[in-house]
Amino acid sequence: MRLIIATTNKGKLQEIRHILAGIKFKIVGMGELNKRFRIKENGKTFLENAMKKTLPVSLVFPDDLVVGEDSGLEVSCLSNEPGVRSKRYAGPGVSDAKIIEKILVNLAGVSAKDRGARFRCVLVVMQNGKVIKKFEGVLNGRVHTEPIGKNGFGYDPIFYLPKFKKTVAEISLEEKNKISHRADAFGKLKKYLQSL
Repeated sequence: MRLIIATTNKGKLQEIRHILAGIKFKIVGMGELNKRFRIKENGKTFLENAMKKTLPVSLVFPDDLVVGEDSGLEVSCLSNEPGVRSKRYAGPGVSDAKIIEKILVNLAGVSAKDRGARFRCVLVVMQNGKVIKKFEGVLNGRVHTEPIGKNGFGYDPIFYLPKFKKTVAEISLEEKNKISHRADAFGKLKKYLQSL
C-alpha cells in the first residue's frame, strides 16, 4: 500500500521520508503522482489547511492512505503570528530570506526573553475521503536576532534552541529529525502505521 504525502515541498518530503524510514508503506510525494492538484491553503487553522491538502488527493486515490500536514511558526509576543500564514507572511511567492526579514523587523527591540516561539505541525491521515487519524507536534524555542546556519529551510535560521545553543539551521538533519515539530507529529504517525 502507498502512503501519499500531500506536499510538493521537496525539503519537507525529504524530512518526512527520513522520519518514516522503515515503514512497510511506499512513500510517494504529491509531485510524483500522475495527477496535478490545485490546493488553496486559505484555512484559518493548521488543521483546516491539512484537510484541504489531503481530501482531494484522498478522493482521487481512494485505496491509498494520504497524509496532509500544515505547520508554521507561532511567536508569542506577536499573538501567535505568523501561524497559518507562515509561508505567506511577507506576501505570496516571497523568498524565505524576505519572510525572515519581515519577522525580524516586527521583533525589533523585543528582548530575547520575550521572543518565545514554537514550531507547530498538525497532520491528518485520510483514506477515501474519510479522516482516519490526526496528530500534532510542537518544538519550543525562541526567535534569534539574526539568521545563523545553512541547514534546513523556512524559519530554521532564526529559530533558536536554548538546549542546543544553536538555531535549527545549525544542527544536522539527523538531529533535527529527532526533535522537530514535524518529527514529533510524524513520529506519532510512524508508531500508528507500524501498529496496523
